[in-house]
Amino acid sequence: MDKILALLDGSEYSKSVCHHTAWIARKIDVGVEAMHVLGRREGAESTDLSGALGLGARSALLEELSTLDAQRSKLAQTRGHAILEDAQKILVEDGVREVNLRLRRGDLLDAVRDVEDNVRAITIGKRGEGSDYATGHLGSNLERIVRTSKVPVFVASRAFKPIEKVLVAYDGSASAKTAIDQMAISPVFTGLDIRVLCIGNDEARAEATAAEAVSKLHAAHLTASPRAASGEPEEVLGKLVSEEGFDLLVMGAYGHSRIRSLIIGSTTTAMVQTAKIPVLLYR
Repeated sequence: MDKILALLDGSEYSKSVCHHTAWIARKIDVGVEAMHVLGRREGAESTDLSGALGLGARSALLEELSTLDAQRSKLAQTRGHAILEDAQKILVEDGVREVNLRLRRGDLLDAVRDVEDNVRAITIGKRGEGSDYATGHLGSNLERIVRTSKVPVFVASRAFKPIEKVLVAYDGSASAKTAIDQMAISPVFTGLDIRVLCIGNDEARAEATAAEAVSKLHAAHLTASPRAASGEPEEVLGKLVSEEGFDLLVMGAYGHSRIRSLIIGSTTTAMVQTAKIPVLLYR
């Protein structure tokens, strides 16, 4: 596992994905695999417009449509290569030691599965090409990746900012414990200011839960402190992120009592949707 997989679609988030990917890659001294996936029908027009035409006219139209499909496919490929070349330029300028470009056609999950065994993490934008028109929704590809990925998923915000202050949402769930365990062995978090927050009605118990997680981070010589709060998780986390200048939110992808095979945990979904900062998700 010697690289970061950056998923790029040419949206407004792609530049930020590249900068955040480079930041991670430099911290752990690995290369980057930059991937753009063309959908099976991307660049092709599937609508049948020939049904009511006579045989000769229909044949001529089908031939013209076939030519247009080939042109669209070629244009989609050209655009894909341009997206990857732009990404390579950003990554190299940001100091990544090795960048591989991969243009695929087909289903995104199939493309990711083919390389996932050799990657340390996946980076992806919060929303895709329709981001300006879907500000209240997660990108469908992001949800699919988080549900199925075996490795951490870093969800980039629209704009890049150097990461110095980290907020960890900790609830004692299996995925939250995985987050702490992985943070403890990752060079990514060396030198960062980490706050571990547990939210519960009993604040004393919540702080004790957070302190248990902090002790694991201290054992790994990371700078961390516990914190407790009460209230609705989405509201508490959102307020802390906006008021206290955190640069990264770390969460387990699933909390307690979630239908894990079907949905992302509701708090996770809400925070990825609303947070103005990147979110790092662990399963």
